Amino acid sequence: MAILSAEGVRLGLTATDKADALTQCGEALVSIGAATQEYAAALHDRELQVTTYIGEGVAIPHGTNESREHIQRAAIAYLQFPDGVDWDGNDVRVCIAIASRSEEHIEILQRLASVLMDPDAAASLREPASVDDVLALLAGDAS
Repeated sequence: MAILSAEGVRLGLTATDKADALTQCGEALVSIGAATQEYAAALHDRELQVTTYIGEGVAIPHGTNESREHIQRAAIAYLQFPDGVDWDGNDVRVCIAIASRSEEHIEILQRLASVLMDPDAAASLREPASVDDVLALLAGDAS
């Protein structure tokens, strides 16, 4: 199974605040069979340790090292918040929630870094026209 699939892409969401967005990220990872509720809760714990905001309107929530035992399979979920979420003073439009026990997600993060360095691609990531657009940007295809 792909690390990023159409089932893990959620467009047009709203969140009242960062905590709500983190909860939605955790729920997305649980719903695609990537993690348990314990891992979903650990997204909040990790955020208390250090922000997962990486710039360009993107955050990459993930659990703590201690919570990795609650990961069922490596996967990421893409959640778009078109109206933005206040993330400690930063405006987050996209959360890429990560469930990974080891380095399985590195390829996606490398792809994400290259997307964020290209202003046009970064804009497309924040405001995709479709699920297929997200898959093409992050996975390099529309699988």
